[in-house]
Amino acid sequence: MKLKEITSLEAPELEAYSTLTEAQLRNRLEPEKGLFIAESPKVINVALDAGFEPVSLLCEQKHIQGDASGIIERCPEDMPVYTGSRELLAQLTGYTLTRGVLCAMRRPKPLSPEEVCKEARRIVVLHGVCDTTNVGAIFRSAAALGIDALLMTRDSCDPLNRRAVRVSMGSVFLVPWTWLDAEDGTPAGTVHKLRDMGFTTAAMALRKDDVNIDDQQLKQTERLALIMGTEGDGLPEAIIDASDLVVKIPMHHGVDSLNVGNAAAIAFWELRKR
Repeated sequence: MKLKEITSLEAPELEAYSTLTEAQLRNRLEPEKGLFIAESPKVINVALDAGFEPVSLLCEQKHIQGDASGIIERCPEDMPVYTGSRELLAQLTGYTLTRGVLCAMRRPKPLSPEEVCKEARRIVVLHGVCDTTNVGAIFRSAAALGIDALLMTRDSCDPLNRRAVRVSMGSVFLVPWTWLDAEDGTPAGTVHKLRDMGFTTAAMALRKDDVNIDDQQLKQTERLALIMGTEGDGLPEAIIDASDLVVKIPMHHGVDSLNVGNAAAIAFWELRKR
């Protein structure tokens, strides 16, 4: 363990925890140098179990022999472990650390949608879902309820955003995912790409020809791609029109929709692999 006491908040090696934005951590120009931050011992351990590479650790002094000790034992001996008081670390990061431990980890090499979905039977496509809490909740439900993979349009939240990772309780490390780009750059092109990959496409929306989420036709579909948007704007009409099916969750008392995170959990349970 290379224990380093923090003496300056301006130290360049601490940028990942302090000044770098989420976009800078992703480092699109040099993806092999991209990082993400995992927060709390439980989440960090899930990431390590999934094979993610730790780069450095930031933790309160009292956790070196406490909550962080097991993590430190699992990391390379020459990996730096930065430490300081709770107050100093909160000043550095701008927030109080959850359980006093953060870990900077290397982003994995991105995979293609075809690689991620090669053996998948149930996948979810998030179109324009940019709320970190919703994305984290969706990944947690996906992992728990047997979704094989998630695909994200570029205007969706990065699943490795610090808050999304925390809300998911590390589930973003358990379900394969990648970005989905349409070759022609159009929303409808996204649906066509899914169909070319062998999936029946189902858009979650309200329309006269929609079917209920518990429809047997859906449950018996061999390879299904469920497309979800935000509860505010919903999905673009072009995606709804291009999809094979339009799906809804029946509502009562005049309620027209659920939060996308809640809707996802219901849909995943209904459409789980039999």
